[in-house]
Amino acid sequence: MPDTASLPSYDPSAGATPPKLVAFDLDDTLAPSKTAINARIGEQLIALAERVEVAIISGGQIVQFRTQVIDRLPDAAASVLAHVHLMPTCGTQYYRHDGTSFEVVYANVLEEDEKAKALAAVEEEARRLGLWEAEPWGDILEDRGSQITFSALGQNAPLEAKTAWDPAGGKKSALREAVAARLPGLEVRSGGSTSVDITHQGIDKAYGMEKLAAATGVALDEMLFVGDRLDVDGNDYPVLAMGVTCHAVHGWEQTADFLDALLPTLPSRG
Repeated sequence: MPDTASLPSYDPSAGATPPKLVAFDLDDTLAPSKTAINARIGEQLIALAERVEVAIISGGQIVQFRTQVIDRLPDAAASVLAHVHLMPTCGTQYYRHDGTSFEVVYANVLEEDEKAKALAAVEEEARRLGLWEAEPWGDILEDRGSQITFSALGQNAPLEAKTAWDPAGGKKSALREAVAARLPGLEVRSGGSTSVDITHQGIDKAYGMEKLAAATGVALDEMLFVGDRLDVDGNDYPVLAMGVTCHAVHGWEQTADFLDALLPTLPSRG
């Protein structure tokens, strides 16, 4: 993991105009990969939503958002939850609270022939490169509607195994390049610690942030993004590259400490 000291940092005490929207990556930013948020993070997210717009943008699908975050939030009024924006699969899907529950606003899905070609290419190249796990923890391939995801060790792999699988990123890079060469009409990119994602071209977290700006009316220069992979090879980097103010973290504990400093600087809503 890159040294966050060399990555962008936002100082809440520096006197800058407070953000109107705070967006987060999910895995390894709000919670360890595929695990539920800590109660401290849940309380902070609600406190944020009482002050500003709050967004979570990740390559994961909506069920991951629900089990890791939404089902773990403390009780909050619907008027507060209305300020929480969920953007699975990097913004190709968008969910808002309708007063009762979080429901889909839009979902831009892949065509069936695109899915078939993507599934075939990633499996065949993974097998050729020796990256197809014989005994995975759950499904290796997943159709997320707007995204095909390859998870090298399976969707339910333990965190320790995922962390140890490809610490330098070489395996994922080799697979991404091999699959991309076979799918010139689609976007193939590194996802989480063991995953490769396939979407329509131009789909990354910058795409999601643009969609978020359109949906909320909050300009990109009024946003703050918090993520764990803001290094040039990371899947959060497109947000930094587009000019959004960013703050790098390494793990949910750093996120929680940062929010403890940020929250007192944000004015209460109305």
